[in-house]
Amino acid sequence: MEYDSDTQLSLSLWNEAEIFSSLEIKHLSIPDGEVELYSSCFSGDENDKIFQTLFSQVSWKQEKIKCYGKELDLPRLTAWYGDTGKRYVYSRIAMEPEPWIPVLLYIKSRVEDVAQFSFNSVLLNLYRDGRDSIAWHSDDEPELGKQPVIASLSFGGERKFQLRHKVKKEQEKVELNLTHGSLLIMKGKTQEYWQHQIPKTSKPVMPRINLTFRFID
Repeated sequence: MEYDSDTQLSLSLWNEAEIFSSLEIKHLSIPDGEVELYSSCFSGDENDKIFQTLFSQVSWKQEKIKCYGKELDLPRLTAWYGDTGKRYVYSRIAMEPEPWIPVLLYIKSRVEDVAQFSFNSVLLNLYRDGRDSIAWHSDDEPELGKQPVIASLSFGGERKFQLRHKVKKEQEKVELNLTHGSLLIMKGKTQEYWQHQIPKTSKPVMPRINLTFRFID
């Protein structure tokens, strides 16, 4: 399937009901949070096609951050897509939305079906190798509202995803492997009480694209 503006997107590559019925769901048992991990909401072949399409069609940017008075490259490439006017600010980086492209609308429709929630924006991160990462943080910016639903979809190389409680220091960290096509949904009080990160790794890893769908008030 080609995901370009001249192609009518279709959900008929496989029986959609069959895919949903075969989804493996893991509910994390953690205090003060609601986290669900789905094995995949796309077929194996389409996971590969979606990765290639996102890699080539998304308007990737190298943002910069200031650290101790120095301007440094963000350790990953990013992009922000969404409905008109859905501006997003994090780490002092102000992002104006690019208009939706067909492949993102296609993915969004499937994610909304699984999450049973509507999204109006998505932050994309491209982790080129193990040196690319994202530090401990919570998705708790004011524009996301109280108790936001965050749907995090991964394509490409497998990376470790870690969670730690903000208050209960005795609570053990949670570590998950986010695989090709996996969908992680965080909701309820998760962003209020937990932080998460993708740490650097010295192990050889393939490039990874992550999409975190959000609803901006």
